[in-house]
Amino acid sequence: MFAPVPPPDTAAAAAARARQDTLTKPRGSLGRLEDLSAWVSSCQGQCPPKQFERARIVVFAGDHGVARSGVSAYPPEVTAQMVANIAAGGAAINALADIAGASVRIVDLAVDADPLSAQIGAHKVRRSSGDIAVEDALTEQEARDAIDAGRQIADQEVDSGADLLIAGDMGIGNTTPATVLVAALTGVEPVAAVGYGTGIGDAGWARKTAAVRDALYRAEHVLANPVATLQCCGGADLAGIAGFCAQAARRRTPVLLDGMAVTAAALIAEQLAPGARLWWQAGHLSTEPAHALALAQLGLEPIVDLRMRLGEGSGAAVALPVLRAAVATCASMATFAEANVVDRPAPS
Repeated sequence: MFAPVPPPDTAAAAAARARQDTLTKPRGSLGRLEDLSAWVSSCQGQCPPKQFERARIVVFAGDHGVARSGVSAYPPEVTAQMVANIAAGGAAINALADIAGASVRIVDLAVDADPLSAQIGAHKVRRSSGDIAVEDALTEQEARDAIDAGRQIADQEVDSGADLLIAGDMGIGNTTPATVLVAALTGVEPVAAVGYGTGIGDAGWARKTAAVRDALYRAEHVLANPVATLQCCGGADLAGIAGFCAQAARRRTPVLLDGMAVTAAALIAEQLAPGARLWWQAGHLSTEPAHALALAQLGLEPIVDLRMRLGEGSGAAVALPVLRAAVATCASMATFAEANVVDRPAPS
C-alpha cells in the first residue's frame, strides 16, 4: 500500500555532527542531544536544524471487543468518555501538549458509540473492533479503510504545516491486541510480552495472557501480510496509527512514537512502508514488557524513561521538550570561533 521510504538526508546529519564539534562545549558532552539534533537535521534536510513551529499530536481512538473479557482495569465505556475529555482539553495529553508547545487532535476510528462530532468521526470505520481471541478484529476492507484513514490524516496534518507529528492512542483494552502484534512480529511467547496495562491484577493478567495466546494462534497463518495481520488481531485504531506513521515518513515528516499501542502499530507500519522507521524516534519507554521488545525490533532507543504507561501520546509529549532542546543547542549555541574560546583541551 506504500512505496519504500527514502532515508533522511545523511549529509545534513553529518553536517550537524560536525557542527556539534565546533560548539562551545567539550566534544560529545551533550550526549544524546547531539544525536537527536543530527536526526532532526537529517529529517529537515538542513543544518543547523530549525525549531519545530507546528508540532501536532493526533490521538487515535477505538474500542476492542476483547475488552469485554476482563483484560483491562476499566470498562469499555471509558473510551468514549475519554474522547470527550480530550476534546474538552481535560486529559493528561492536553496538559502535556501545552507545556511541550504542541496541539492535540482526537479522531474516532472505532469507538463503540456515536461520534462526538462530525469532525472527530470523519474517518470512523466501525463501532468497536472484534474480539480477537475468537474472531477477526476487522474485515479486510475495514483494515484497508483504517490504514487509508491514517494516511489521509497524516496528509491533512502535513498539508496544514505540521513539521513534527506524534501518534497517540485511546482505547480501553488496546494493549491486548498491541501485545499480540508485538509477540507475533518478534516471536516471543505471550508470558514474556503481556503486562499489567491499566493496572489489572494477577487474575486479569491471566485472562489477558490467554486472550493473547488465542489470538496468536489465530494469526499464525497471516503474519507475512501486514494488512491481514491487522485484520486478524489488530483493530481500526491500530491500523490507523500504522497508516499515519507510514505516510508521515513518506511525507518526510519526523514522528515521535508514544508507548505500547503506537509502537506495536509502528511495527506494522515498517512492514507497510519499509524504511519508515528512520523517520521516527521513540518518545519514551513504557512499563509494558512488549514495548521494549517492539523498540528493539525497530532499532529505536527511548528518549525518556519515567515509568509511564498511560498512552494518549503522553510519553512522546514529555519527550518533545528534550527534542526541542536538541534543536536549540545545535542551532543557537556559539561556535568556539564566534565566542573566541579556545577549542582544544590543555596539554595533560
